[in-house]
Amino acid sequence: MIDHHTMGRHDKKMDFALIVYNAARDGSLHRLKRFLERREKHEVEVLVGTTTHGATPLVMACRNGHYDVAEYLVEKCGADIEQPGSVVFDGETIEGAPPLWCAAAAGHIKLVKLLVRRGANVNSTTKTISTPLRAACFDGHFEIVRFLISNGADIEIANRHGHTCLMIACYRGHIQIAELLLAWNADVNRKSVRGNTALHDCAESGSLEILKLLIEHKAQMDVDSYGMTPLLAAAVTGNTDIVEYLLGIPELITRKERIDALELLGATYVDKKRDMVGALSFWKRAMDERYRRRHVIPKPKPQMPVQAYDCVQEICEPEELDELLADPDDMRMQALVIRERILGPAHPDTSYYIRYRGAVYADAGRFDRCIQLWNYALDMQQGMLEPLNPTTQSSFFSFAELFSFMIGEEGRQTSRGRRVPPVNRSEILNIFLKAIVEVRQGKQLLDKVPLRERDVSSLNRILLITLHLACLMTRDMPPEGTQEYEAIHKAIYDLVKINAKGKEDRDALQLVHSDDVALVGRYPICKFHSPHLTTALLKVGADVNSRDRNGNTALHWVAMSSPWRPELAIALLDAGAHIDTVNKDKKTFKCLLRNKQNFYSINPLKYVTLTCLAAKVIRRWCKEEQLDEIVPDHLRSFVKMH
Repeated sequence: MIDHHTMGRHDKKMDFALIVYNAARDGSLHRLKRFLERREKHEVEVLVGTTTHGATPLVMACRNGHYDVAEYLVEKCGADIEQPGSVVFDGETIEGAPPLWCAAAAGHIKLVKLLVRRGANVNSTTKTISTPLRAACFDGHFEIVRFLISNGADIEIANRHGHTCLMIACYRGHIQIAELLLAWNADVNRKSVRGNTALHDCAESGSLEILKLLIEHKAQMDVDSYGMTPLLAAAVTGNTDIVEYLLGIPELITRKERIDALELLGATYVDKKRDMVGALSFWKRAMDERYRRRHVIPKPKPQMPVQAYDCVQEICEPEELDELLADPDDMRMQALVIRERILGPAHPDTSYYIRYRGAVYADAGRFDRCIQLWNYALDMQQGMLEPLNPTTQSSFFSFAELFSFMIGEEGRQTSRGRRVPPVNRSEILNIFLKAIVEVRQGKQLLDKVPLRERDVSSLNRILLITLHLACLMTRDMPPEGTQEYEAIHKAIYDLVKINAKGKEDRDALQLVHSDDVALVGRYPICKFHSPHLTTALLKVGADVNSRDRNGNTALHWVAMSSPWRPELAIALLDAGAHIDTVNKDKKTFKCLLRNKQNFYSINPLKYVTLTCLAAKVIRRWCKEEQLDEIVPDHLRSFVKMH
């Protein structure tokens, strides 16, 4: 029985907590005092300790810099100075942020001093193990950094990625803070989880003055988990001044490292800076390093030509470099070959620039070259990265968008004067097969995770992308009985057989009929619901009566979708969907359809069987707990559907 009196008290408490929260957030001390001072001490403590929208009043006062409000909450209301909350900084939600962290991150030094004076833990952390000191270092709040360190803040506490205060100060270019941390003997050669040091962070961000400071403090030229030195990191990002400075310190780097840095910087000039002349000058300097000394360091022997690179071989002779300027396309391929050789396929920049070059080709109307390069990058990602990696998913998504665009714009002229060619169905099938591998491996990976800790968002996304590719592939099917027809249905069968489930435990058939699947929404040619895809899924044996976590079948989703598509419902019913299956809200297909137009285009009696009527009678007259006793095992699930 519901206790309405208790519910009313609970609602009133939440309303009161919201008033306190809003007053603290907005800095309205007068409103806060007027509301709290007429209440009992215990009630005041409860209200200021209540979390609203993920945060306490004190957390919001500290986040927004309301000193007088925070002082009142701490000194008069007994607010817990360690109680964390969720706050937003630069569009990112920070979970488990203590009040001191919020004040330090936002740069409110008076509040920081107030909280420390009242005994706040200077080394308290957020859920990602970020300290107030690290938060202050991030945005360059020097006075707060100095105050926290002088009051016992540990400069070596790293966040969950292993990034220290010195690393973040270097990355953000805050030289004064870096100097202070080094004066307090910060570990200059400390490594993060991925193996990078503060020197790497300077090289990537372009902070030359801080980099010089680190070298003065004996920073070493270590490699990270990708085998990258700070010199190579500067070359990849195109920070030429840092590259040149490091090249001028021969005791820090080897001759081979000099050559690699110059060649990599040249590749960056081609792809990132679009400076062909500058790139050529760096490549010539690298050639001089290789060949103009007594000990020659020849380039590695050419590998097998890569078709995606137009079978271009890396130039190995200095005399051939000048000819490159006459062929910009060859020069672009040289940049990709050089980057892959130096960085290796595991480095994210290798596949990133292959994809970038493919996108440039697509913009120029050279879709065949784009597909070729993107395929090569995708193979590289699937070979090197763990399943469901966001980078790999991004590649699949790009293919879905590209194919959708090409099908929708076929025959039209691009801005460069080229006509959009037809998509070869075999090219979609090729990517679809690779997507099936990603779905299968992703499901296998998630199956190893305990159910309570399982996050299916990545699997849901790749499953939707895969279904969009299937939607494009089945849009204009080849004749039945042909080899291509059989290959497409075999591939769709392989996907269905995996039985991967997205959010709310929806399988492939349910997903393509639900309303929240507009993943590639920019191009209307690739939109669910697709009768062609529905037919193909049913043909290969998708379970038409499978139910998601809320008891909805594909038929329920068709009934709930907008616009109402009776032809999809008929296809599902003809394939054996039970018209009177109930979901967890006790709703049947017929119940959900009552307000739909053209409802009467379906004759329910045609799809009601004698066994269904018998199951409904049993459900009507038997209690839930009696079913296990009365109904045989092999019929129980069927009866419970009704």
